Amino acid sequence: MPGFEVLYQAAALCLTYPDDDFRARLPLLREAAPQLRGFTDHAAATGQGELQAHYVEVFDFRNRHSLYLSWWTDGDTRNRGMSLVRFKELYRAHGLEFTGEELPDFLPAVLEFVSRTGDMGMLSEHRDALDQLRARLTAFGTPYACVLDAVCATLPPAPTGARR
Repeated sequence: MPGFEVLYQAAALCLTYPDDDFRARLPLLREAAPQLRGFTDHAAATGQGELQAHYVEVFDFRNRHSLYLSWWTDGDTRNRGMSLVRFKELYRAHGLEFTGEELPDFLPAVLEFVSRTGDMGMLSEHRDALDQLRARLTAFGTPYACVLDAVCATLPPAPTGARR
């Protein structure tokens, strides 16, 4: 993962709710990850309230834009519980304990994990889900698609025959 640590950390921050801390970090994000300029330029030019409302519209009201990777593979089924356990076990295997309000498959958490450990297994395993999310964000016309574009550009292609 040569040099993608900063990009993944920056992408994780861009995909979380844009609170006051995000606004304060925005100049650093713009400098550190030029691949995300499509999004960070938009965020810099958009008022805080409007940016927050857009985030809620894009990610909180639609499973079509879910940031939870296991939702793409398991949906709202019993199998999802085992997938979430696998994420937690992976974090533990690297000496990290998952804490927080979100589930362990939350894309920003996974991106932060990859930036810290270099273990791209879960991103690669969920490449098809990332491609689906990217396509839906692009079709929706949101600048968040730029963030997924940058992340997906660093990953190997999804295996042939992957679910669409």
